[in-house]
Amino acid sequence: MKSTVETLSPTRVRLAIEVPFVELEPSLKKAYREIGSQVQVPGFRKGKVPTAVIDQRVGRGTVLNEAVQEAIPENILAAVREHDLKTLGRPEVEITEFNDGDSLNFTAEVDVRPEITIPDTSTIEVTVDELQIDDSEIDEQVKNLRERFATLKTVERAAAEGDFVQIDLNATVDGEDVPGGQASNISHEVGSKQLLPGLDEAVVGLSAGEETTFTTQLVGGDFAGRDADVAVTVRTVKEKELPELNDEFAQMASEFDTIEELRGDLRARVTQGKQVEQIYAARDKALAQLVEAAEIPAPEGVVREEVESRKQAMVDQLERIGASMEEYLAAEDKTEEQIDAELTEAATEGVKVQLLLDTLADAEDVQVSDDEFGHEIVHRAQRAGMAPQQYYDQLVRSGAAAAVFGDVRRGKALAAVMERITIKDEAGNPVSLDALRAANEAEHNH
Repeated sequence: MKSTVETLSPTRVRLAIEVPFVELEPSLKKAYREIGSQVQVPGFRKGKVPTAVIDQRVGRGTVLNEAVQEAIPENILAAVREHDLKTLGRPEVEITEFNDGDSLNFTAEVDVRPEITIPDTSTIEVTVDELQIDDSEIDEQVKNLRERFATLKTVERAAAEGDFVQIDLNATVDGEDVPGGQASNISHEVGSKQLLPGLDEAVVGLSAGEETTFTTQLVGGDFAGRDADVAVTVRTVKEKELPELNDEFAQMASEFDTIEELRGDLRARVTQGKQVEQIYAARDKALAQLVEAAEIPAPEGVVREEVESRKQAMVDQLERIGASMEEYLAAEDKTEEQIDAELTEAATEGVKVQLLLDTLADAEDVQVSDDEFGHEIVHRAQRAGMAPQQYYDQLVRSGAAAAVFGDVRRGKALAAVMERITIKDEAGNPVSLDALRAANEAEHNH
């Protein structure tokens, strides 16, 4: 095999490869073997069909084509090694000349990792918003906790918003019962809009034992789109009672003895959450600075693949909730071109950051231990609701295990960058990474 490489741009090369016919022989033999094991010719055992008969039955061209398809990736790989290229994404192949008995000539255009000069990370300084925690945020946390420990008490009065009612429902269309339109003794929070449109308004003002009828449009079943008359009977009205805010509540709802200690703990949690947000904001700003300073070009082919994959993920997500891309575009008041432009911008930035972190990881010889890789697999398997081994096997089958390995390696390179940069808030106070370390530690132990 002979190959030459031509640089098309800082991120793309064209390989011109010539494979003498003699070097195609092993692939040709393999193609005859594979096709021979699939065709059935009377008088010959399967797999023992002579090549001349295969040529006659299937066509020499088909066999040659199969051999070429097998030989191309192997020869691209050999050429990439020979020229010491760091390729990215899938190559675009074009056969320029090939006749039976002659050498195979083809070109392969492929994105390559550009040469990147990383600026000194310790010179990077970023400023983030000051940490501000309002008492109202802690009050909101306490309120949520009280809601979790609320009790329901039956009251002898008409239902109001926020109450819980036990109700019976019966839906009819033109006096005829709607299939599945009957239900008894359902618990419903008035004002939650959880059941039928119009129900909340109808129930307000009704006491136990009273009933009324309201009209609602049915969304499913045989009568979808039709108006139904729904009779609703209130059985009981219950009021939500929140526990009193005192030390007793603190002891019931937490491991603390006093309400002040509980509020202090909630404040510490809110503070840590906001500190982690600060660090994430600093991370994004630092990466943007480094990408800009290193003047990283984005490989077009890789960006194109990334856009396709992100768009497909969007379509899949919409399908899961029963919507289409057209409906989404209408709801967002956007055109497909706008979505493509947004995805291209995000993918371009994402690819540049990946190239930056890969270069950093190489420069610092970042290694990933089996333990670190295993932890990431367990973490992702949990998120996907799968057993770790099953998740890993699926990754290997789809050829995505290397990508996950790359993510872990880039994560380690990024962590090293974060340790070196200077982060301050707008008041000039240094921002420490302790909150993020504590959050990661908690997650690791979890």
